[in-house]
Amino acid sequence: METTLTILKPDSVGAGNAGKILAQLEGEGFKIRALKKLRLTETQARAFYEVHKERPFYEELVRFMTRGPVIPAVLERENAVVHLREVLGATDSTQAAEGTVRNLYGTDVQENAIHGSDSQENAALETAFFFSRAELLAAE
Repeated sequence: METTLTILKPDSVGAGNAGKILAQLEGEGFKIRALKKLRLTETQARAFYEVHKERPFYEELVRFMTRGPVIPAVLERENAVVHLREVLGATDSTQAAEGTVRNLYGTDVQENAIHGSDSQENAALETAFFFSRAELLAAE
């Protein structure tokens, strides 16, 4: 079994779509290993998205991710990273395939409802950013 990290972004949480999205993920065979609701500080958002620091959308991304609560979750299933990326759809919601999370709940390239780790290595790093080892063990 493999784990990955997802984050329900402020647009989907604020619109009241968190439950529907989590149910869709469970319907795709994901087991929710850990889950919490929080509001990212500017410092946290900058640290999490540091990989994008030199990109033109970085400041806007930080503002967006701090505007309301987010729900990070650790998901588990076979081929979790790859399967989650398929279920999420294209980063630009307007280009996402019908029935994907971003197609159903996103509106554009930034307000695309949800984040998903893009590799097993990043999934491990991103999971550690939000969850302690004790939180993950308690979820077993």
